Amino acid sequence: MLNCKRIFIAATGQNVGKTTNAVGLFSKLKKNNFKTGFIKPVGQRYIQVGDIKVDEDSFLLYKVFNLDFNLKDMNPIAVPRGFTEDYIRNPQPEKLIEKINESFERIAECSDYVVIEGTGHAGVGSVFDASNAKVAKTLKSKVILVTNGGIGNAIDQLSLNKSLFDQMDVEILGVIINKVIDQKYEKIKEITEKGLKRLNLKLLGVVPYKNIMEYPSMEQLREIVEGEFITGKNNSELLVQNIIVGAMSVTHILSIVKEDTLIITPGDREDIILAVLSHSLSNQEGTRQNFVGIIITGNISPSVEVMKIIKNTQIPIILCPHDTFDCASQIHDLKVKIKVDNLQKIETSQNLFDEYVDYNYILENS
Repeated sequence: MLNCKRIFIAATGQNVGKTTNAVGLFSKLKKNNFKTGFIKPVGQRYIQVGDIKVDEDSFLLYKVFNLDFNLKDMNPIAVPRGFTEDYIRNPQPEKLIEKINESFERIAECSDYVVIEGTGHAGVGSVFDASNAKVAKTLKSKVILVTNGGIGNAIDQLSLNKSLFDQMDVEILGVIINKVIDQKYEKIKEITEKGLKRLNLKLLGVVPYKNIMEYPSMEQLREIVEGEFITGKNNSELLVQNIIVGAMSVTHILSIVKEDTLIITPGDREDIILAVLSHSLSNQEGTRQNFVGIIITGNISPSVEVMKIIKNTQIPIILCPHDTFDCASQIHDLKVKIKVDNLQKIETSQNLFDEYVDYNYILENS
């Protein structure tokens, strides 16, 4: 292994803010003029980039920070459907670990620091002999654990994850408590710090909950409902805060519209579509009650006359093959991830890390 410093960002589970803090740490290191590399050794949510499969988070860092590493080295193991079954039938642990090591060394050879992002909790990957704990040990990395805001459950989860890293003799640098609501911030910070001391864990930061990090963009919704833009694609990065299913009267819809609202409606409810378009065109700039998009369900295209009006607006409108119930259910179950075009979220990640995480301690002890 080369002599660069390496920091493994792990988590107690999914959707707790691991990527947010990885982006924040990476950005902070870059701002401080360190040559910084990034790798996600094992990725379970991948996209196709050319002829390779690569984890979403590796691609995010690659594009946002304009990195010149080999993209596949930034995610040597992408886990497609059937990977686990094939591995159990024909396990090759040495081959997987060797692949991770080789990619890491290529990134490390030109880096002062390497930020390593894990996948899920400490035990994820055990089924194919590449758990987060094992990978952290293999790469000789210290670990930062991220967990959701809270006290009892957070400390329980941290204790459970700590035990796996302890078994691998991996040092935990500290803990970041993420997504803490304002009303409980001071209480959670005080009590959690005391609780962590009992586990011999350092509290590195308590990061407040920010709604914007949970808002999906119109492009993310298009992906999840397998739709296509019929207009407004240039505004696909707009974020959705509120959702209304168009199963009510136009008057009722317009009376409950809030800031940055998405409407989901069948294509044959042209009254709703026209009302949303009219509201959007007449709305004064800066008004908080506004629509940011429409999803038209059931693959029912509006009439030619309505389509002419639609084509003259910039509001993002998606035509979706699923019925209204299925479409709304898919959106409800969506786990929102930071995407390349989510500039507001990327900036928020950087600002939150800057303000609430003890970067100097990380630097001095990594």
